[in-house]
Amino acid sequence: MYTLQGVSKIYPNDCAALQAVDLHLAAGERVALIGPSGAGKTTLFRVLNCTLRPSAGTLTIGGVESTRLYGKRLRHLRCRIGTIYQQHNLVPRLRVMHNVLAGHLGHWSTLRALISLLRPLELGTAVTALRQVGLAEKIFQRTDHLSGGEQQRVAIARTLVQDPEVILADEPVASLDPVLAESVVRLLLDLATRGHKTLLVSLHSVHLALEYFPRLIVLQQGRLVYDGPPQALSLAALQELFVDTPGDASPVAHVHAPSSVARSCRFLP
Repeated sequence: MYTLQGVSKIYPNDCAALQAVDLHLAAGERVALIGPSGAGKTTLFRVLNCTLRPSAGTLTIGGVESTRLYGKRLRHLRCRIGTIYQQHNLVPRLRVMHNVLAGHLGHWSTLRALISLLRPLELGTAVTALRQVGLAEKIFQRTDHLSGGEQQRVAIARTLVQDPEVILADEPVASLDPVLAESVVRLLLDLATRGHKTLLVSLHSVHLALEYFPRLIVLQQGRLVYDGPPQALSLAALQELFVDTPGDASPVAHVHAPSSVARSCRFLP
């Protein structure tokens, strides 16, 4: 689904957010992305969803070299990628159904989108998506009357309406309590599996990445330093990775290494 070769991103202040990243994601894979703050995770997501062009290197998505696309062809490629953000990016005063139906905006004309604000179109797709995330009874409520966890599920339902080939979830559970966070991660995995979608989730909670994902990618200072099964990462290596995170705030402070974990972490050069 994705092939990145030597992808770098240098911002105008000469900050190298990504440095020569080589990465391959197959269609249907379920992958977790971790790394300390400032590692380049959000920049990588913006490159992967084509809202940010790399400064160097090539990005191929589904066989299409994205850095050469503009206009309509680029918009069409973006429609194949659904992104879920920590901030939800919902319109608080609109009803749940309108926020969910916003998943159609990449395919609708401006006129059709405006008409749907007055009289919701294709309401059945919103009902189906909300039923999948367990919120069908909330369809007519105002979005700002929902809890944080419910709003995150509305954002997931919006992505389901979009029906992308890829789901990119950038810190989708960072603002949720541990129980809700785990339920959202399980929901994303279940939806991706049933929908045969590629899933890449950026997580601050390292234990969720270790427990639920068969493949782990680690970024540090814009470089890809590990790509492989979580079982090959030792607790000591993870603690070294997050060495600048103070005390109890460390994402690995409460991670317990399973007995199958290797004694050392083979970081990439």
